[in-house]
Amino acid sequence: MTGLYLYVNEGGGRSWVLRTMVGSKRRHIGLGGFPDVPLAAAKERARQLKLDIAQGRDPVEERRAAKHRLVASQVAAMSFQRAAERYIEAHGDSWKSDKHRAQWVSTLVTYAYPVIGVLDVKDVAQQHVLEVLEPIWKTKNETASRLRGRIEVVLDWASVRGHRSGENPARWKGHLDKLLPAPGKIHRVEHHRAMPIEEVSAFMLRLAQHGSVSAMALTFLVLTAGRSGEVRGATWSEIDFENSVWTVPADRMKAGKEHRVPLSDDALRVLNCVPRVANCDCIFPSTRGGPLSDMALTQLMRRMGVDAVPHGFRSTFRDWAGEKTNYPREVAEMALAHTIQNQVEAAYRRGDALERRRQMMTDWSRFLFPVQ
Repeated sequence: MTGLYLYVNEGGGRSWVLRTMVGSKRRHIGLGGFPDVPLAAAKERARQLKLDIAQGRDPVEERRAAKHRLVASQVAAMSFQRAAERYIEAHGDSWKSDKHRAQWVSTLVTYAYPVIGVLDVKDVAQQHVLEVLEPIWKTKNETASRLRGRIEVVLDWASVRGHRSGENPARWKGHLDKLLPAPGKIHRVEHHRAMPIEEVSAFMLRLAQHGSVSAMALTFLVLTAGRSGEVRGATWSEIDFENSVWTVPADRMKAGKEHRVPLSDDALRVLNCVPRVANCDCIFPSTRGGPLSDMALTQLMRRMGVDAVPHGFRSTFRDWAGEKTNYPREVAEMALAHTIQNQVEAAYRRGDALERRRQMMTDWSRFLFPVQ
């Protein structure tokens, strides 16, 4: 056949080449090596290529374009797990705490990756998202709802980065809300177990018998009505002893807003009893030098035989303020650093009523320790 050659290289390897004109360009088109491609097959390939060229096609350009498409598709290909990891790498440092990041990773590793982790992110569809969510939607609805939102965010990230296109199959409004029952219809809030108001004073007297760092941290938590994470992460630099104020920075608050806590004399007494550790700003450090673990206070209460959790003391405080005092509801809510749901009320509440709360926290302290 005209233009068909068998090339022999210096090493003795042989391959078929078709030399021909494609338009105004001379092309050398490889047809495969000999003897893997015998003469008859080489002739047939050459014949087909010449027919393609006669129809205005350029086999060399088509091969080059196909190779580019393959490379582009390989670059764009990304598994869901890798997309999630890339998203966390990009945004994790902006999240308010390491705990939040750990919760993100934990839910994805536990529920999403086993189902869609290895799936190309561009191929994640509605049935895949439902396969992840449906087994836990009714039994672990809060976790499932958060997981759905995280999957949606990862898929949005992948779309913006060019790794997928089309509608997001994890979106709720107008999509999954038609397939899954609303969380409010099936979710039942389990309130943190709280100690009855009538029992808290006796408990505080028992707690005062413990001299551990955990006991002092728990005492401080009750006196300030703070959250466990806020107390365990408290630092000496946050305490203004002159004005008896503890200022919790925004990045350690649930609502992401700085919170000032007026300190009663008993709260200050606790701080004065805590031994300071050299080169450590933590008020309540663990034996390793960092903050106490999130289970330290809970385990202390368990050892004391108490059927409640540290966070429950906030409910006890709220019950005391509502049932035993005449302090306005909004002052108690400020003490708990609760987010104001009513937008009109939020717009008018400019200050934090620090001095009004100071008297309330003093009264709370006197209720906890009635005999001095």
